[in-house]
Amino acid sequence: MVSSGRPCRTLMIGLDAAGKTTILYNMKIGEVVHTVPTIGFNVEELTYRNLNLTVWDIGGQAKIRALWRYYFQGTDLVIFVVDSADRDRIEEAAEELHAVFQAEELQDAQLLVYANKQDIPNAMSCTEVANKLRLSELGKRRNWHVQSTVAVRGDGLFDGLDWAADIMAKR
Repeated sequence: MVSSGRPCRTLMIGLDAAGKTTILYNMKIGEVVHTVPTIGFNVEELTYRNLNLTVWDIGGQAKIRALWRYYFQGTDLVIFVVDSADRDRIEEAAEELHAVFQAEELQDAQLLVYANKQDIPNAMSCTEVANKLRLSELGKRRNWHVQSTVAVRGDGLFDGLDWAADIMAKR
């Protein structure tokens, strides 16, 4: 880890119970913390490689998703967290993701999808998550990547940030 780098406003969103807050604090302090559903947001500063990330972890319950748009302005990176074992709600996740990227404020934002909970039997693979989220429909200008993660163990979290650091270095 380095102490200086490019500022990177990061919005971490996804449906409720996908693992957003667990991911944030595992990346920040390297530990799994007991979480409760996020009503509102958590915000933390992280430095990784060439990036100084300000990560906004926004609650994902249906009734507060309309508030996500208030955090779009100036966002460089969207981390969209998916519960890979929740096949019943993957279409809902896809609809929310596509609605988010209709916003003009996110036209230049890059997308990192954390396909979380890969340790659960029958979890969707990264390829299946990409297909179910219809990521190819987001347009040719948008860089996106799906990273397999297990938030409670920290698996894949920094691999995803490696991708983000590489993409941001090219901007």
